[in-house]
Amino acid sequence: MNNTELRSKLNNEGVLQLSLAENEVKEPAAHEVVVEIHAAPINPSDVAVLFGVSNMITPDLIGTTENPKTIQYPKHLTHHFKGRLEKSLPAGNEGSGVVVKAGAEAQHLMGKVVSMFGANCFSKYRCVPALSCIVMNEGTTPLQAAASCVNPFTVLGMVETMKMENHTAIINTAAASNLGQMLIKVCQADGIPLISIVRRQEQVDQLKAIGAEHVLNSSDDDFRSNLIEAINKTGATLAFDAIGGGTMAGQLLDAMEQSILNNTETYSVYGSNTRKQVYIYGGLSQEPTVLNRSYGMYWNVGGWLITPIIQKLGADGFPKMKKRVADEIHTTFKSEFHEVISLEQACEPDIITEYVKAASGKKYLINPQL
Repeated sequence: MNNTELRSKLNNEGVLQLSLAENEVKEPAAHEVVVEIHAAPINPSDVAVLFGVSNMITPDLIGTTENPKTIQYPKHLTHHFKGRLEKSLPAGNEGSGVVVKAGAEAQHLMGKVVSMFGANCFSKYRCVPALSCIVMNEGTTPLQAAASCVNPFTVLGMVETMKMENHTAIINTAAASNLGQMLIKVCQADGIPLISIVRRQEQVDQLKAIGAEHVLNSSDDDFRSNLIEAINKTGATLAFDAIGGGTMAGQLLDAMEQSILNNTETYSVYGSNTRKQVYIYGGLSQEPTVLNRSYGMYWNVGGWLITPIIQKLGADGFPKMKKRVADEIHTTFKSEFHEVISLEQACEPDIITEYVKAASGKKYLINPQL
């Protein structure tokens, strides 16, 4: 079975090439399946693999007609990517398709629509362990199941993190995103207080329209006082920040501390003894993370990934997570896409310029079968 997959290679001279590689799909082992991929979203993490950087950098493209396409980066940037230099990397963190071959232990999956996580899905076919797949319910199409891993797992992982660390409410930034809207729906269903932070009034209106209770506009002059008031109401001491750079993480910690102090009569030079946690899970801003240290001594800022949470959930918790996603893929975890493109189009400069922006409501999807 012939396969075509999208690959990215950055050489020692700072030239990055996107190319379509041809290879043979291996025969599945007893525990494996071969999936014919029909839908694979382009996530910010995929942009980082394809281009070696986040979506904050739009490179100048040279050679717009030949294959492979080439992008010239300044030499001073290449040292950040030493581990990937001269290596041809596949990409595509998630995708969905139909099982067309199955090993002896996975014959029950033949013809099933499944989705995959971490499977390099910018490819016509992929051979993966059967246990790594989410088996979709009858009637779900690959397009509907395309984004059933990265955002849904992240949202459910945030809720599990809250429970594991004994918090009772959540704050989320860049909340108008597809992920942010999924989190609103999950928290509504599970009875979890949630504060959603956006940048524009139309985004406030958008989230209010789907039932979000606490939606704040970070561009408002009274954002800090509004945030403190929302924390007073929810008791949130856990935040997930998709922005990363700038002052947001510090603002969140400051508001948490101020809310706690407003509701206590004790004083300590070290601040409150309530743990305040901000996890950075995105990099929408590449600026340095600024912490103004106005929130005592009992706080943490750290990075957050879904993979370690899945590992903690183990053999009991992770299957439950996958089943919930499959059961709610048409409601809670429904995704919309701006445009469907082919593997070839994913290499075109004009289209690259659009999908690297990762703008809300402008998510691109690759159909490798086109």
